[in-house]
Amino acid sequence: MANVTASMVKELRDKTGAGMMDCKAALTETGGDIEQAIDWLRKKGLSKAAKKADRIAADGLIGVAVEGTIGALVEVNSETDFVARNETFQVIVRQIAVLAMKAGGDLAKLLATPYPGKGHSVDEHVKEAISTIGENLSVRRTASLSAPNGAVASYIHNRVADNVGRIGVLVALSSSGDKAKLGEIGRQVALHVAAANPQAATIDSLDKAIIDRERSVYSEQALATGKSKEIVEKMVEGRLRKEFFGQVVLTEQVFMGPGGDGKITVAQYLKGEEKAVGGTIKVEGFVRYALGEGIEKKTTDFAAEVAALSKS
Repeated sequence: MANVTASMVKELRDKTGAGMMDCKAALTETGGDIEQAIDWLRKKGLSKAAKKADRIAADGLIGVAVEGTIGALVEVNSETDFVARNETFQVIVRQIAVLAMKAGGDLAKLLATPYPGKGHSVDEHVKEAISTIGENLSVRRTASLSAPNGAVASYIHNRVADNVGRIGVLVALSSSGDKAKLGEIGRQVALHVAAANPQAATIDSLDKAIIDRERSVYSEQALATGKSKEIVEKMVEGRLRKEFFGQVVLTEQVFMGPGGDGKITVAQYLKGEEKAVGGTIKVEGFVRYALGEGIEKKTTDFAAEVAALSKS
């Protein structure tokens, strides 16, 4: 049996962040081999993580990263908002967002990306963090935008720390004009997206099936008035533009940013900024992530949980 010294335990602890007794046990089990001991601890951490995997992680943070004309969003979930306030977790989310810029919105590719300075993947690093942080964690989704001929802007709402919060937005604008000014305008549009939550950037990019469904509803309502087919068609198209598109299409929504005063659309706001930029402005796309949206959360009976614990 190898003689496990205090300096060996300290070295292993510095490298892994694991507890002193765990480090000593790992070194004892592996005959004092540091690298094998690291793997032993990793395997132990993965085992602990597996026990937590059935817990629903619906909290956490949205992370954003922008570099030049590329931006990325990630959602990394935890079980509680307490973990979201943990600086270690915040650093992990920020780093994953930076790595996501090269993943191009491909979650599998992001999870397989090497985590800087760790010698293993993002997926493995998150699983290791589970044993350290003590909650189930998961990288749920990622998205990326680019604007080779423009700028990508971002906004974090309910910001917890730099580039992490509970709502994250990316907006891509293209223009031949001033890119710095374009980025400032993009940020104002990103603030609007965070508040207004549009479904599509433009009418052309809105799912045709959604438009057809709304048109069908408006048509039946208009036909019930007994008006002619020609008038009904005009009524339907008018309602689509004023009511529906104005609610769900970014460029058709009433601009909520500075100078909008509830009187102009986002498209009109951008048109009005073209002189300052020195070129036409086009919305290439946007992404909006709200933390936990679409996750079904378990409802628990606190009294029943306490009773169960008292019997164990």
